[in-house]
Amino acid sequence: MSEQGFRAPEAVRITGVTYRQLDYWTRTDLVTPSINDAHGSGTQRLYSFQDLATLRVIKRLLDTGLSLQRIRRAVAHLEAMEERPHGVTLMSDGEGIYEAHSPEAVVDLLKGGQGVFAISLDAVWNDLESEVQKATPKGRAAGGS
Repeated sequence: MSEQGFRAPEAVRITGVTYRQLDYWTRTDLVTPSINDAHGSGTQRLYSFQDLATLRVIKRLLDTGLSLQRIRRAVAHLEAMEERPHGVTLMSDGEGIYEAHSPEAVVDLLKGGQGVFAISLDAVWNDLESEVQKATPKGRAAGGS
């Protein structure tokens, strides 16, 4: 059975990014559709669930004010992970982006007194699963004909 794919309009609706952002990020290789990239007229980009999770994290990082250059490095790091990052929280002080694997690590990052924001990757994943279930009609694979 093939992986469920999400067309660009579905990806935009589910992740909250704009179509313009999605198109730009795809053209500049920040996020590449894992299932199918468009190759000329008549073909569609199909994004995987993992692609949607990456888009959601990018949006959250942008919303905190991080530069796209710093976000590109964080995305490269996330894509290098072999499996879904259970229990990982991304944190930033506005300059660097850090990965914490335990509550103790989060506390250590906060001890410096620097203001930070955190994004729980488990929460992103779980929220996205819920939204995909609501957005995808029963009995139809998103991106299917």
